[in-house]
Amino acid sequence: MNIILLGPPGAGKGTQAATLVSERGMVQLSTGDMLRAAVAAGTPVGLQAKSVMESGGLVSDEIVSGIIGERLDQPDTANGVIFDGYPRTAAQAEALDGLLADRGRTLDYVIELGVDEAALIDRVVGRYTCAKCGTGYHDRYKKPAVAGVCDVCGSTEFKRRPDDNAETVHNRMAEYRAKTAPILPIYDARGLVHRVDGMADITHVGSSIAAILDKKKA
Repeated sequence: MNIILLGPPGAGKGTQAATLVSERGMVQLSTGDMLRAAVAAGTPVGLQAKSVMESGGLVSDEIVSGIIGERLDQPDTANGVIFDGYPRTAAQAEALDGLLADRGRTLDYVIELGVDEAALIDRVVGRYTCAKCGTGYHDRYKKPAVAGVCDVCGSTEFKRRPDDNAETVHNRMAEYRAKTAPILPIYDARGLVHRVDGMADITHVGSSIAAILDKKKA
């Protein structure tokens, strides 16, 4: 099964993708991670990307598609993949169709995690982590059992991401709408888009996604 998981930063894509990887043996394909891996491995397309990046240029759609193609040819993708951060334009959506068709695969679902911008700001601005073990907390929704003490490791040091602020969330949402708008109508016309309430609790979101995917298996 091959799916695209869409949603702005903070919508929970990473959490849900990790669950799908763990429970269903799917592979998460993040374009940024794949680019870095291809460059490090010195693959033919990775060498092209390295040359472009070292010269300060933007990696072309052709190179990105080539890296995705290389990754799809690896045997661990046989149980299905989750496309993360690709496609972002109509041209990339067309390229993805070709990559899958060349390998006898199809795109099964495009799942969008819908968010409310005000609620997302509340979720993102209030989050922080233990500086020692990385356990996540929130000012309102997930406080340590003992104020100022990590539940997991007992550390009293915490940190916040400097970009977890309202202005950054607004910018992320605007960027997401700009990048997602061109491709959703394409997949909507093919009946592939399913929308899930990304503001629900993690378990409910996971169950909603599972119900969609299990429909295909049935």
